[in-house]
Amino acid sequence: MGAMTRMGDLLGPDPVFLPADIDAEAALAAGDSPTVVAAAHPSASVAWAGLAEQALDDDKAVTAYAYARTGYHRGLDQLRRNGWKGFGPVPYSHEPNRGFLRCVAALARAADVIGETDENARCLDLLDDCDPAARKELGLG
Repeated sequence: MGAMTRMGDLLGPDPVFLPADIDAEAALAAGDSPTVVAAAHPSASVAWAGLAEQALDDDKAVTAYAYARTGYHRGLDQLRRNGWKGFGPVPYSHEPNRGFLRCVAALARAADVIGETDENARCLDLLDDCDPAARKELGLG
């Protein structure tokens, strides 16, 4: 048992695979507004990500920052409930993880626009820690 424990420690924590939010994802896929979906499913990071991305597209960086931060915190809550200890893999390839990762990316973008350079750097570091491929997948590098 000791050897297995040490091996597990060397490999680091297991990846976290969030459960799907089937109702929120279905509503968004059906074309429902992220505003309606976020109100009906406030714990769904994917809805907050949609709101933040829309606000960024509309040059409303402060609004995007607020939406992205909300989705980021809702995602942190979900990650912790699913065993995440504040570090370790959160694979972008797992679709239900993308709402959280999109919120982190939107928060990075909004922080950059409003000159919050420390927050931008923290978000980029978090993306890199969660999944080194996430930045590229989310258009940040």
